[in-house]
Amino acid sequence: MKAVITAGGRIDGEFAEAAGTRVKALATVRGETMLARMVGALRAAGVDEIAVVGGDEVRAACSTTIDRFVEESPSGSENLLRALRAWPADERLIYATSDLPYVTGGAVHDFLQRVGHGTLAVALAEYPAFVTRFPDAPPFGIRLGRERVVNGGIFSIPQGATEKLASIATRFFEARKKPWRMASLVGPAVLIRFLSGRLRVADLETMALHVLQVPAQALRGCAPELAFDVDTAVEYRYVCSHD
Repeated sequence: MKAVITAGGRIDGEFAEAAGTRVKALATVRGETMLARMVGALRAAGVDEIAVVGGDEVRAACSTTIDRFVEESPSGSENLLRALRAWPADERLIYATSDLPYVTGGAVHDFLQRVGHGTLAVALAEYPAFVTRFPDAPPFGIRLGRERVVNGGIFSIPQGATEKLASIATRFFEARKKPWRMASLVGPAVLIRFLSGRLRVADLETMALHVLQVPAQALRGCAPELAFDVDTAVEYRYVCSHD
């Protein structure tokens, strides 16, 4: 089983000052970088080969612990494409971000074991479980229909699906932090359902199947540790003070 980690994200201002680096993946949490935590979790979950997309600082930090390094581009969407093409498409690919400071091998293993064969899957944490695990954390999650969920930072891409995903990945990358924009990319009916509060997780799975012609699943009940990502100084301070 092969995996790829994107590690090109940059930070600045208060976040960079607190982290002591401008490369988010190299921010340290309790003596270990977030990138190292993800590499270790993937290995513990049974991943055989790991590729990392990043720059020179990232290469220096992880070259002895990974199997392939992919030079980054200045473009975030291009880096996504490079990640999807880091390995041949003839087997399942695990795609992971490098900003999950609580990730564990057990959490990744449980996710991978529950993914259906030939299914494109993303980890999804239940909101009540998330706030129980991370009390008083900064706000996380999105509201879909009558519920709130927290999407994770790890994906399982089935054999042969990477190029299908690459064909739309750059558009969705640019809209990834704004669910209404993601919905609008698919069509007005989906956007209307989102804006009216009627868009459900099941609707997103159907949407992905329609666009990609690949079965898709938002895998519910995953460990909250797969869904706490760090984008701000406030979130980083929380992580540094809460186990």
